[in-house]
Amino acid sequence: MPAYRSPSRRLRRSRGALLAGALASTAALILTGTGTAVAAPPAPDERVRPGQAWMGAGTRIEQGPASSGGVTPMDTSGVQGIDVSHWQGAINWGSVKAAGIDFAYMKATEGTTYKDSRFSANYTGSYNAGLIRGAYHFARPDVSNGATQANYFASSGGGWSKDGKTLPGVLDIEHNPYGAMCYGLSTTQMRTWINDFYNTYKARTTRDAVIYTTASWWNTCTGNWTGMAAKSPLWVAHWGTSSPNIPSGFPTWTIWQYTATGRVSGVSGDVDRNKFNGSMARLQALANNTA
Repeated sequence: MPAYRSPSRRLRRSRGALLAGALASTAALILTGTGTAVAAPPAPDERVRPGQAWMGAGTRIEQGPASSGGVTPMDTSGVQGIDVSHWQGAINWGSVKAAGIDFAYMKATEGTTYKDSRFSANYTGSYNAGLIRGAYHFARPDVSNGATQANYFASSGGGWSKDGKTLPGVLDIEHNPYGAMCYGLSTTQMRTWINDFYNTYKARTTRDAVIYTTASWWNTCTGNWTGMAAKSPLWVAHWGTSSPNIPSGFPTWTIWQYTATGRVSGVSGDVDRNKFNGSMARLQALANNTA
C-alpha cells in the first residue's frame, strides 16, 4: 500500500518545483545574454534592432566583418583606447587600465529615446580606474533633426567639464545599420543635420563634437564635404589596414579605430581598439578643451 502523503506536503513540493524551475529559467536567461552576462552583437546576417547599434555597426556593413581583425601585428604603440557599449557586459576597468589602455569612449545615447544600459556603470567605472573617458551618440538622422538629438545627448551623456579627464562627446555617424546607407537624406540635408548637431552640442557644452565616421560613408553621404574639418576632431574607422583612409576635407585623424576584434584584459570577448594621434599630454589637452 503506498505511503500516505498529506496535501500540505504535496503543495510544498509543488511550490518547490516551481521555484526551482523559475530559478533555472532565470539562470538560462542570464547565460544567454539577456541579463548581466555578455551578449554577442547580432551576426552580420541578423537584424540590428533600434537602440541596439554600436560604434562600428554600420562600418561592419561597409567594410565587411573579415576586415575587423586588423593587421598583424596591430599598431598597439602610443596612446591606446577602447570603445564599448552594453554588448561588452560588465567591465573590470582596473584591469583595462593595467593593460595599458589610456582612454575609453562608451555609448551613451541613440536617436532621441535610447540610452545604453551600461553607460552609467562604464562612465563611472572608467573614471574611477583613472582612464580619460568620454561618451558617444549613435546618430539617427532618419528619426529627427540634428539639434533634437544633440540636446538629448547633452542631457544624457554625463558631465562635460573641461577637467583633463573628460573627453568631448562624439557624433557617431556611419553607414545606417537599419536601412538606406545615408538614412534617406540628400547630401545637402545631411550637411545641415550634422551642422545642427554640432552647433547645438557646442552651445550646450562649450565642447567641440568629435566625428566618428569612415571615408566612404562621409564622402558619399555628405558629398565630400569639407565644412567640419576646422571644427571637429576626426575619429576614423578603417579596419584591416596599416594606414587609414581619411574623409575629404580632414587633414588627418585624431583617433583611429583600427580593429573591431581587439582583446583587452578586463573585457570579455571582442572590443574595438583605437589609437590616439599624439602624446598623452595632447590627449589631456583634448580633455581640457585646449587641443
